[in-house]
Amino acid sequence: MPIKEELEKEVKEEGGGKDELEALDALEKEAAEYNKDAEIDRILKAFKLDAYAVLDLQPGVPESEIKVCYRKKSLLIHPDKTDNPRAPDAFDRLKKAQTELMDEKQRARLDESIADARMLLIRERKLTVDSEEVKNPDKEFKEAWRRKTVEVLVDNEHRRRKQLKAQMQEEGREQKKADEETEVRKRKREHEVAWEQTREGRIGSWRDFQQKGKEGGGEKKKKKMKVLG
Repeated sequence: MPIKEELEKEVKEEGGGKDELEALDALEKEAAEYNKDAEIDRILKAFKLDAYAVLDLQPGVPESEIKVCYRKKSLLIHPDKTDNPRAPDAFDRLKKAQTELMDEKQRARLDESIADARMLLIRERKLTVDSEEVKNPDKEFKEAWRRKTVEVLVDNEHRRRKQLKAQMQEEGREQKKADEETEVRKRKREHEVAWEQTREGRIGSWRDFQQKGKEGGGEKKKKKMKVLG
């Protein structure tokens, strides 16, 4: 029997009234809000690059467990179900973690990082995969593994951002070059259009010049043929 029902039964058996039942309901709501606040706090404190940590799951769990876990936690901390102002941020982070783990490629990259962290820890401690400490890890080893996973994920994220920055810079240079080439072609077209638009004017001016030249030449010729008396 659920705890609430047991308490309600005890209150009724002891002759408790409406006030005591209402107090019991208020206590239950307070406990529920405490659980919501605690889960919201846990999610926001979890290392956000580790989707398993955000969902509070162990690496390698099946997809069905991921779905069940997400469904329970999302219902618990949904912004519509609590007045906690940090609920939206926690809910978004929870959703992002679930999406990442449900994506085969993203989950594979995360699993690879976690495996790399384990191997680094084994080497640092001069152990082997057959060492008892590795085969049956205690709480201390698991915590050290988690810390090493954080280091690996941070390092991978730094490299990813560096590569992205270099890629964006290269794309920026290529875009700048393309823009410059486009501008050159644009100016060339504008020059050709302007040249074509003034073509008739230039031809007309040349014709006028030739016509005036002919007229001037005829007058000079007539003057030379004039006989002086």
